[in-house]
Amino acid sequence: MLTREEALEAVGSVTEAYSADAVQFRDVVVKDRQVSLTVVLASAETKPALESALREALTQAGAEAVHFRFREAQPAQGSGAGSAAANKQPAAESAPVQGHGAGLTSSLLDPESKVEFIAVASGKGGVGKSTVTVNLAVALARKGKRVGIMDADIYGFSVPDMMGIETRPELVNDRVIPIERFGVKVISMGFFVEDNSPIVWRGPMLGKMLRNFFSEIEWGELDYLLLDLPPGTGDVALDVHQIIPQSKEIIVTTPHATAAFVAARAGAMAIKTNHEIIGVVENMAYYKCSKCGEPEYIFGRGGGAKLAESLHADLLAQIPLGQPDNHISEPDFSPSVYKAESETGQLYLELADRVIDRCGK
Repeated sequence: MLTREEALEAVGSVTEAYSADAVQFRDVVVKDRQVSLTVVLASAETKPALESALREALTQAGAEAVHFRFREAQPAQGSGAGSAAANKQPAAESAPVQGHGAGLTSSLLDPESKVEFIAVASGKGGVGKSTVTVNLAVALARKGKRVGIMDADIYGFSVPDMMGIETRPELVNDRVIPIERFGVKVISMGFFVEDNSPIVWRGPMLGKMLRNFFSEIEWGELDYLLLDLPPGTGDVALDVHQIIPQSKEIIVTTPHATAAFVAARAGAMAIKTNHEIIGVVENMAYYKCSKCGEPEYIFGRGGGAKLAESLHADLLAQIPLGQPDNHISEPDFSPSVYKAESETGQLYLELADRVIDRCGK
């Protein structure tokens, strides 16, 4: 079975003659002997020969099908949130920018803004908080709502990759234009970091970057902005609670008793800061057997219901464990977004209805 490491080795053997600036690779996905990758070229003239050599090398390594996406490297643009993050320094904290060209709006934090903020939190990592955020946002968009996602997990950003986003934001009149995918506008630290580099920042810098996401991003008109918080109750979660005290909150847990116990701390933080908890989502609630169709409770049972009871909130959804039935050759491929007609996609549409009902929109 072809591994991602073997695919990268095959790719590297072809590009040894090129400089690091001439050819770069992103979004390398290996699944069932099928390889998908994005090739960023400094010059389009190298594409024909490079594509042929890459295809031959990957085929010899064991790939049965290879899918390329070629695009030219874009020069660094301007100033603001994007350039600040790319330089590993937060832009100076600034007031909301207004009047920058036709159609551009002021900060979401403007008192006149009617956007509904929903923070998605968890007590610990690995419970699928980002998966829930992404699929809830897409489900709300499928319901006709104007939706944005702010990937506020500065250290552990994952939303762009989960949604299959391969482009980067543009800068227009000193405002960063978020990337739109599946009808959802997205901004993430991942757009401004090269080669999956780690973010080595202390708390104050995180807070400044988060404020830039509100003030320097051209969100346009939104009904909902979902914030994918880092797990736990650290600096970013505290900053969110201070910046948008009107935010509502969804707590994500697995059915395991320990995960629910830890998630209760995130819920307690929301209560202490007077944030309304919309409800609890139990992710990985069960696994449906492919042979008999019966649910198997791999991580136990009852954690979500117990957490909801302790927080005096509703259990909004129980999402099963499973991978979306997406194929890398599909034009709208993403690793983590469920199709609307799938069983899990329907569960997320039902969750969206419950969120809309509780938010009064």
